[in-house]
Amino acid sequence: MKFNTIGIITKPDAETARQTLQSLCEFLETKNCKVVLDEAIPDTINNCNFERVSREEIGKQCDLAIVVGGDGTILNAVRSLSHTQVPLLGINVGRLGFLADISPEELEASLDDVLAGSYREEQRFLLEMQVIRDNKVIFEGDAFNDVVVHIRDVARMIEFETRIDDEFVNHQRADGIVVSTPTGSTAYALSAGGPILHATLDAITLVPISPHTLSSRPLVVQADSQIKILICNTKDGIAQATCDGHLSTDVHVGDHIKIKRKADKIILLHPKQHSYFEILRAKLHWSEHS
Repeated sequence: MKFNTIGIITKPDAETARQTLQSLCEFLETKNCKVVLDEAIPDTINNCNFERVSREEIGKQCDLAIVVGGDGTILNAVRSLSHTQVPLLGINVGRLGFLADISPEELEASLDDVLAGSYREEQRFLLEMQVIRDNKVIFEGDAFNDVVVHIRDVARMIEFETRIDDEFVNHQRADGIVVSTPTGSTAYALSAGGPILHATLDAITLVPISPHTLSSRPLVVQADSQIKILICNTKDGIAQATCDGHLSTDVHVGDHIKIKRKADKIILLHPKQHSYFEILRAKLHWSEHS
């Protein structure tokens, strides 16, 4: 793939990424391609005077989007570009990330390889969630990591019923449930005791959060499964359904949360030497000697 137009995206508060963004802009200025910046990037960083455009225009114009930040910044970029076919490449300026895997020190060498066509490509999927009340859709959202149903403010359990492809699975009491993509299996789902799914698997995992019964275990199902969660009781608390910890809405007793795989896929690019297991070892401190 030849990249003729490249978009640069970062979080609105770009000060922590200032030096890396400047280095990236100066590097791309030497390349034979058009570069546009996310309009959220401050003018003070745009030393190369690249055009600033909306996220929507990045989706329309670009054949590559470079995201400078951490995994949270990539999650934000994914949600805004999920309806496009623009590949994303992450430069990590925070802690070690699962998604943003190019370090600022390797920026020029890694980008030279990618722009020359030497890279690995991964296709990953998102989840789309609907909250249905009285047979009407009252909320919709997309999640790259997970959809979480949980109590909002107090330490109380909720009761909910889970169905998969309209088949009854269980009725349980818990602090909530995490419905996760393979990408999100190393996020909240992992903290809740769920399995790590390889990022390229075609599967969804359902992980109860602090279930009342020890027999409640994580469940892995096909990615084509249609998942429905019925809120049965919130014990006087207010429950929420949340996408990637960012988009959320209150849910009431009797509400249905429908979750399924989104048709649009996300393309992530990695350096040729990228190793998923190497990142797992580093992030989870595997094989370390005391």
